[in-house]
Amino acid sequence: MNRVDVFSGLETQSISAEVLREKYAKGGETSIVEIQQRVARALAAVEKPKQRARYRALFLDAQQRGFIPAGRINSAAGTDLAATLINCFVQPVGDSVSAPVDGRPGIYDALQKAAETMRRGGGVGYNFSHIRPAGALVKGTASKASGPVSYMRVFDRSCETVESAGSRRGAQMGVLDVGHPDIEAFIEAKQTAGELTNFNVSVSVTDAFMRAVEHDTAFPLTHAAEPGDDLKAAGAHQREDGLWVYREIRARDLWDRIMQSTYDYAEPGVLFHDRINAENNLHYLETLDATNPCGEQPLPGYGCCCLGSIDLTRFVRHPFGLQGEPSVDWAGLAEVVAVAVRMLDNVLDATVWPLPEQAAEAAHKRRVGLGVTGLGDALVMLRLAYDSEPAREMAARFAREVAHAAYRASVELARERGPFPGFQAEAYLDSGFARRLPEDIRAAIAAHGIRNSHLTSIAPTGTISLAFADNASNGIEPPFSWTYTRTKRMADGGKQDYVVEDHAYRLYRLMGGDVSGELPPYFRTALEISARDHALMVAAVKDHVDAAISKTVNVAADYPYEDFKDLYMQAWKLGLKGITTYRPSGKRAAVLSVAPAAEAPAQPEAISLSEADRRLVLKRVIEPVLNSLRWPNRPRLPRGASCWASDAIESPEGSFVVFVSDLQNRPFEVWVNGARPPRGLGSVAKMLSLDMYTDDFPWLSRKLEVLAGTNGGTAFQVLDPETGEPVWVPSTVAALARLVAFRHRTLGIDRSAKSKSAMMEALIAPREPKTGPDGTMGWICDVLNPVTGDDFVLMVKELRMPDGSTRPYSVWGAGKFPRAFEGLFKLLSLDMRIVDPAWIAMKLRKLMKYAEPQGDFLARVPGTDKSSSFPSTEAYIARLLIHRYTMLGILDEQGEPVEQMGVVQAEAAVDAAPAARQAPPAHGTECPECHLHSVIKKDGCQFCTHCGYTGACG
Repeated sequence: MNRVDVFSGLETQSISAEVLREKYAKGGETSIVEIQQRVARALAAVEKPKQRARYRALFLDAQQRGFIPAGRINSAAGTDLAATLINCFVQPVGDSVSAPVDGRPGIYDALQKAAETMRRGGGVGYNFSHIRPAGALVKGTASKASGPVSYMRVFDRSCETVESAGSRRGAQMGVLDVGHPDIEAFIEAKQTAGELTNFNVSVSVTDAFMRAVEHDTAFPLTHAAEPGDDLKAAGAHQREDGLWVYREIRARDLWDRIMQSTYDYAEPGVLFHDRINAENNLHYLETLDATNPCGEQPLPGYGCCCLGSIDLTRFVRHPFGLQGEPSVDWAGLAEVVAVAVRMLDNVLDATVWPLPEQAAEAAHKRRVGLGVTGLGDALVMLRLAYDSEPAREMAARFAREVAHAAYRASVELARERGPFPGFQAEAYLDSGFARRLPEDIRAAIAAHGIRNSHLTSIAPTGTISLAFADNASNGIEPPFSWTYTRTKRMADGGKQDYVVEDHAYRLYRLMGGDVSGELPPYFRTALEISARDHALMVAAVKDHVDAAISKTVNVAADYPYEDFKDLYMQAWKLGLKGITTYRPSGKRAAVLSVAPAAEAPAQPEAISLSEADRRLVLKRVIEPVLNSLRWPNRPRLPRGASCWASDAIESPEGSFVVFVSDLQNRPFEVWVNGARPPRGLGSVAKMLSLDMYTDDFPWLSRKLEVLAGTNGGTAFQVLDPETGEPVWVPSTVAALARLVAFRHRTLGIDRSAKSKSAMMEALIAPREPKTGPDGTMGWICDVLNPVTGDDFVLMVKELRMPDGSTRPYSVWGAGKFPRAFEGLFKLLSLDMRIVDPAWIAMKLRKLMKYAEPQGDFLARVPGTDKSSSFPSTEAYIARLLIHRYTMLGILDEQGEPVEQMGVVQAEAAVDAAPAARQAPPAHGTECPECHLHSVIKKDGCQFCTHCGYTGACG
């Protein structure tokens, strides 16, 4: 029985069908073949009219034999969506606020271009090194520069805003050169919770720097921008080449800071700049100083990656040797590769381009990136252990055969369609990669040119492998686990468990292999393979990949730091273009065990407004309504959402516009924007959006009533959206509430409807309990943000629960702060009175990520002697409140409930797969589906080791 026969006999896994429908199927499509037919039809439309039927059949055949176009192609090709078929781009950024410099757009022009790219579905990478360092002279305004990290925060917030207006989470890669004077701030930028959450970050290091590390010498931090007088006084000086040396640093000290951050926080990654450019086929046309968010494509400004992968498992004959000696159909692989190259070349003409500069760049060079997936499973099927030398030799041959077939196919395309316009034969063939091509290919390129400047790239293939390849191992990774149970949250709010099996494992079982006991020794999972062997696999494949390889080297939590550092040094010596590692670290998060539902929470007696009891004791109890309140998640929006925008509001504190998105005639998000929106109003909108996710209209109405009565600042007039007449409002918060309430009414939501409200029933008290002359318990803390001038006292009122514990129930401030904070305090106070602390915990964790442009500041971390940078005053408020809840034993310092009551969410236990075949959950970040801190980087993608959730790649 050969490989094709076996594959046709496999039933589709339920999870594969579910992911296919959720992410890739359009209209009435329900199967892989329907999607493949749509893609084939769309790409064949680029061909000459008389040839379209022929190529439609060829393109469908190639997909059915193992070619999987990238996710954007499968999801959007042949549809009415105005979305790009290209996964990722690089956006150049210059050293000017608006005007172009040296061919690079100004910072805010680049921001607008990046936003448009993300709006169309593309991820974006940047190198921010051209932005002048903090403290550099800004001659036009006689001021000092704030540095690239400050502008990265602006890009981060923009990505978050674009994400809130579309279905695909924005992915960004930020790169900074190792010699930039702000490199240390860049290295540590993501060590603060909530900082640059929409970025991956990498340091671009040179051979000169690595040699300085080797020889323990000093290394200069330089920039073209002139430093300020204080930096000059400290020793900054100009070199003969015109660059300014801001200071010198011991190279090993800087390297150690990079390594320590990566060891503890999994970032930054490391890119080897000189290796990338020496290998570049277009070394004569461009300098590569950034990558796309997953790292498999070093790209020039406006460059893109047009991706697809070959499922290598489809070309293994007689797998496992159960019915004959295993072998590879090399001829069949070359045939499919040739058609795949033509398809990817057609994508460049079929796609919608977000920017004309991207279209021009692609037309000039016609880069594509054909990669592989299923390598780990293919090696298992060939009875080769992933961490063995024979496996590395086989992997190298796979990569070599794909590359050579791709280059031959591109030469043939050049004979038919012409070479890419930037082709220069002698210079092209002089690149590091092209020199290694066989002589017959080099001769053909010299004679006929080549259609595509680059052809191979190994990208992460998380969901396309799951949906189109029966959960074959991703990219060049080994399988992560042979089987596991994935708990998936469904559209109706319920949950469903899926048994997920690795493709090679289920194929082995289907063919009669014994899976009841020990599997054969060539069945090797990622966690059984040493970090060094992971890196050696990249080294084995790299010489046959002209772009780069996306691979995350997972190392154990107890992996020695010195060995970890050596991985990176060896990666440089092995000639790798970059390396990314992931080590579970308690400095990020830890796996949380799910506690059983607690005893029934308290229900208050009615408390009169004149009642005086400083403890405010609650006496009666209610039964919790388990699962009545789902943990709020942002809705998935494969087709986007409608959005209503208000008229411009001119307030004494700033001008702004209110936006309210709706889905199926129900509001789900609100935000404010404008040239100078009032400070603090954005965080009010963010918190209100989380309330909208509950789909609990009485609760949302109560929140709007609270905001509508909020004073603060100066009263002003707005035009009533219903009558058009001017009306007075007491604050910007009240204006926001009036506009949101109007939008709700136009959507047919009756605020006075007395529908059942799980949120309102879970309140400790419907109104804030009042104290008499005896007072109440409380907690106060000073807040000072010297950057924004905020200087106030944060005060928390508390009451005693029937079990003797103490609970906060109100928060407010006194002093100098944005008046919109009055609305924020009112929202949080109402949230505090939800009986299950998981609700306020979720709100505070979200608020900790709230960033204000140029509002970040350094403050002491509550409960420690250390200081840290906080992205906004609101974020620090949230951190202080979490700390107070921690002091009371209600939350931990990460903002997670110590005990789960089950009112907000009850987590069901997940049946574990057999221990011998299922990897244990690993430490990581919070999973949006199971909410355990078990999300790690696997194959360049977010992967939950507890429930199997696969998230963003990059």
